[in-house]
Amino acid sequence: MKTGIDLVDRIHEARRRIAPYARVTPLEFSRELSQQTGARVFLKLENYQTTGSFKLRGALNKLLSLSPEQKRRGITAASTGNHGAAVAHCLSLFGIDGSIFVGENALASKVEAIRRRGADLQTAGKSCEEAEAIARRRAAEEGRTFVSPYNDWDVIAGQGTIGLELLDQGAEQGSAEWDAVFVAMGGGGLIGGIGAALKSKLSCTRVYGVSPRNDAALAASLEAGELVSYDARPTLSDATAGGLEPGCVTFPLCQAVIDETVLVDEEAIERALRWLLEVPHVLVEGAAAVALAGFLQVADRLRGKNVAIVLCGANIGSETLKRVLQ
Repeated sequence: MKTGIDLVDRIHEARRRIAPYARVTPLEFSRELSQQTGARVFLKLENYQTTGSFKLRGALNKLLSLSPEQKRRGITAASTGNHGAAVAHCLSLFGIDGSIFVGENALASKVEAIRRRGADLQTAGKSCEEAEAIARRRAAEEGRTFVSPYNDWDVIAGQGTIGLELLDQGAEQGSAEWDAVFVAMGGGGLIGGIGAALKSKLSCTRVYGVSPRNDAALAASLEAGELVSYDARPTLSDATAGGLEPGCVTFPLCQAVIDETVLVDEEAIERALRWLLEVPHVLVEGAAAVALAGFLQVADRLRGKNVAIVLCGANIGSETLKRVLQ
């Protein structure tokens, strides 16, 4: 796998760097899913991460990688929610000045999570893509470091630490070799980092990228072999919503590590979310339920296999949760 950098080395370095601040999240065997599907299924509970999302890993690694001068100048970020909350947490933790831009369509519950952490919050543009473009321009004008939610090798390396944990925890659970891993796809930083880490040791592991059918820009681009626009519709998986910026480093990485993409309907996402609440009693957001829905859609092909499903976050708003349960 050629990425122009040694990403795997960066992931190992990120693991050492963020260890004092990020949780090693649990990997739990799901007896119910295993009995239902005939596979040996494990849930990687990244919804238990500090700030409630895997995004903390990338934000920590990026801010801890900054030079003293970059820290003095401050940072600018853009986010639909989870990345912003993670960056805001890190700004408070390390005493760095920063601004976080959100689009007008960002969920109120996730915007409030950023505000609670004391960051300077700016609303700009109608969508996450517009907010990101404005934030990048503002960062350049002010001489600040822009912290991308996905298009940054340090951020990707931070997310990739989940893959290293899966390798270690799989061995501890007696599943030394993962046959399949299911990860929700947004900008590609999470699945790109996890896939790179896993395939550095287990080249036979099949990495499944799962997207909501209503907003599947990365999946469509992978199928086309180039970045394409996607006619997106609203989705319960708000954390994966949005397109990819031209020239993003995640696209060729995802081409290298993703073996198959799966598209899931909103009804399947809702069923997966309700099941996680009602059976193992795990609270997740829509993007986490996407990964489970993707597994269930192709589970008949994975009987007898060792399967990991990454539950990427827990930050679901109360109104959204109420609607799903009704």
